[in-house]
Amino acid sequence: MATDDTVRRILADCRTIAVVGLSPKPERASYDVARYMQAQGYRIIPINPAAGVHQILGEKVYASLLEASRVQKIHLVDCFRNSADIPPIADEAIAIQALALWMQLGITHTAAAAKARAAGLLVVQDRCLKVDHRQLGSSQN
Repeated sequence: MATDDTVRRILADCRTIAVVGLSPKPERASYDVARYMQAQGYRIIPINPAAGVHQILGEKVYASLLEASRVQKIHLVDCFRNSADIPPIADEAIAIQALALWMQLGITHTAAAAKARAAGLLVVQDRCLKVDHRQLGSSQN
């Protein structure tokens, strides 16, 4: 379980966020969280090969973390995917040398989290980035 100090560190140090599974639909949680974080001054990088659009929130959509990392250093990988989909995302986050891996509410994967931690990433599971920013991170901006 991530501590509030870990969350504060992520919010302070991770200014570029790749949102894996970012939907172009404003009613979706991924869009709402990404829009909120963008409004707080974070750079959002949409990762969604099936989005069917070229931009979300004014940012180019990429098919993978690896593709996006060739253009922009990614600090935080924020996951809006099923728990079963997390291991390859964690592997990519490690490969691109992200600083942190965040699994949104309802998303956990113990083995992938342990692997990411062992590679030096900060890891958060089953927490909402937007909620935590409102509660813990507003003083960071």
